[in-house]
Amino acid sequence: MEKKKETMPPGRQVVMSGIRPTGFLHLGNYFGAIQNYVKMQDDFECYFMVADLHSLTTHPDTKELKQNVLRVLAENIACGLDPEKAAFYCQSHVHETAELYLYLNMMAYKGELEKTTTFKDKVRQHPQNVNAGLLTYPVLQAADIVIHRAKYVPVGKDQEQHLEMARTFANRFNHRYGEVLPEPTAFNYNRQLIKVPSLDGTGKMSKSENPNATIYLADEDDVIRKKVMKTKTDAGPTQQNSVKPDYIDNIFGLMKLVSVNDVVAKFEDDYNACTIRYGDMKKQLAEDMVNFIAPIRNKVNDILNNEKYLKEVMEKGAAKANASANATMKLVRQAMGLNYY
Repeated sequence: MEKKKETMPPGRQVVMSGIRPTGFLHLGNYFGAIQNYVKMQDDFECYFMVADLHSLTTHPDTKELKQNVLRVLAENIACGLDPEKAAFYCQSHVHETAELYLYLNMMAYKGELEKTTTFKDKVRQHPQNVNAGLLTYPVLQAADIVIHRAKYVPVGKDQEQHLEMARTFANRFNHRYGEVLPEPTAFNYNRQLIKVPSLDGTGKMSKSENPNATIYLADEDDVIRKKVMKTKTDAGPTQQNSVKPDYIDNIFGLMKLVSVNDVVAKFEDDYNACTIRYGDMKKQLAEDMVNFIAPIRNKVNDILNNEKYLKEVMEKGAAKANASANATMKLVRQAMGLNYY
């Protein structure tokens, strides 16, 4: 089959990303993804997806799915995402994604899928639920991205491998059928991709791991204070300008996210001078966390009380997303020779 070069339509570059509705959003979601969404919506054509189908791979019980979807919508909007600027939609509302997922599965190999870090992690966490959807999760994720012919994907560190696989699948499709699908790249405004540490210092904040080590956007003020005050510390450095242990470095990392520079510098100086008081530092961090989270939490609750508005957001987002998906699938079917009439 002769390859035909397809070009991107004129206009702004396309950005696509998504969040699974499997629990409350947390600081890791905010700094790893949402703050980029807010910046990008003014400069790019953005498609931001609530990944309800992805959630079924590990959460097949759908009784709470609707409310979780609505919460993700509300939390993103409360953080600054504007449905008038970006297409904010549910994954299941774009049916063409399933078709492209099928085609890309023909180009994905069992061995490479089994080697993905997230697949191995999920097998460890859910040994009784190693389903085909879990194995081919990166393929569906690739379909989500390339169906909008997205150039940029704001991803966290844990998704870099999946993004590379999306590039691989797009490349295989283009090699076989013609240059239709752009290969997406990670984008984070020229900064390193952010990994927000958990409060217990054992990894990143996560919706599925230890809830007591995660600061959620829905946490009440006293809950935030209690979580922060329980973070691991030690007796303090005994030599000036000592290298920080990982769990202490994590506390400073969290403080850099929510505290003003002067506060961070003060505790850095105290640490280097061996005069740091971790109790004072954690109290400061807790109050700065409260001041950051409280306005978002209050706005989320207001939005959740307006389900009519959230329905309108989903409908408008689905219309935009389906227009984009339909245009891509027309090119895909043509390139594959599936347009029989």
